[in-house]
Amino acid sequence: MKKLYSKFLLVWLSSLMLTCAAPETSTDGWQDLFNGKDLTGWKAVAGTAKFTVEDGEIVGSAVAGSPNTFLITEESFGDFILELELKVEHETSNSGVMARGQFDSQARDGNGLVYGYQIEADPSDRGWSAGVYDEARRGWLYPLELNPEAKKAFKLGEFNQYRIEVIGDEIKTWLNGQEVAYVVDHMDKSGFIGLQVHSISNPEDAGNKTYFRNIRIKTKNLEPTPFQKDIFVVNNRLNELTDYEKNQGWRLLFNGENSEGWVGAYQDSFPDFGWSVNEGILTIAESDGGESTNAGDIVTTEEFSAFDFAFEFKLTEGANSGVKYFVTLEEENTGSAIGLEYQILDDERHPDAKMGRDGNRTLASLYDLIKADKQDRFLKPIGEWNKGRIVVYPDNKVEHYLNGIKVLDYVRGSEEFKDLVEISKYKVWENFGQAPEGHLLLQDHGNEVSFKNIKIKTLN
Repeated sequence: MKKLYSKFLLVWLSSLMLTCAAPETSTDGWQDLFNGKDLTGWKAVAGTAKFTVEDGEIVGSAVAGSPNTFLITEESFGDFILELELKVEHETSNSGVMARGQFDSQARDGNGLVYGYQIEADPSDRGWSAGVYDEARRGWLYPLELNPEAKKAFKLGEFNQYRIEVIGDEIKTWLNGQEVAYVVDHMDKSGFIGLQVHSISNPEDAGNKTYFRNIRIKTKNLEPTPFQKDIFVVNNRLNELTDYEKNQGWRLLFNGENSEGWVGAYQDSFPDFGWSVNEGILTIAESDGGESTNAGDIVTTEEFSAFDFAFEFKLTEGANSGVKYFVTLEEENTGSAIGLEYQILDDERHPDAKMGRDGNRTLASLYDLIKADKQDRFLKPIGEWNKGRIVVYPDNKVEHYLNGIKVLDYVRGSEEFKDLVEISKYKVWENFGQAPEGHLLLQDHGNEVSFKNIKIKTLN
């Protein structure tokens, strides 16, 4: 009987021990980064904004005259999934979450500088919350012009649920359960988690608060969460698509190795001089600055009607080029082939920027028809890569983007479009820009210009 009782007691104790241990396994690998009581494991850097703990929440208070201030983890992280809740009470209280953040303690005369990936908290009317910003480095990587449906996800004065997945070279964000941003980038492999209190320009905003709570991270046995919606991906790999992009119908138009899929305009083969492919970059060489007087334009062997077309380009000083679409090659003119043109130009140094009408020959404009509405802070300097994008919807609405920002839109064949054609250089061409389909074209304008990451998705 005693043996039976002892066995029963042993089983009961074992069961009790397993029950007590159950909370550890139920967390499924999650680790709390904030203990709810104090700032153990965190430190404030780069500014003088105040961080305190109140009622189980981290509270950041804006301070007049301070640069951006960050509360950063003492521990660094590589791959992770991060979840937290964030609240701002005032529309001027811009904030954000650093992911794989970096810190230069000697920058700004020893005051320090935080830089790297930041997941935005933007309560303003712009609504770019959960977009991806490269703090103190490259600027916006994923503005929400690329995903306008997500602009209303952030709630001012309420706690907002952020989910941030940083696995390998992929960064994905969710806000209040909504899919927001998808960036593929290899700049930083590891770094800290940081909570931002933004600098303020108006001293009256001093004391405005930003709140953070329920901050947890998972670093092992990570399973990426697939996006369900069709989200544009900012992919900084070299001529390589993600599986997600492929599943969404994207494909490369330039394979990075040779000229497959391209021929000279009005030719049966690719030009044997002028254009070159080297280390994944397609380049037209400098010549005489003339329009299609050297190697000539190149066009896709395929024709397209409705599509999402993205590409990257790099200008040399004073250079001129263009990306044309709905090129039919029927005109057989002696200069560049005729088509709607996304202008590629050094606006500061090339005289074409001052020609045309009201700036409609400047960078990213619909050449000679509609000026691109762009801000200098979203431009990359000459010699750096800029991202272009042209979207043509099945209903003939067209959009031009530059570095993720929409700079113009119009409707092909509309009365407004026809009126613009009538006062342009294209008025001599019947039904200009209204072909049901056409080739894509990269222009030789006699200046050195390079292209990479040329991809397309057809739209139904």
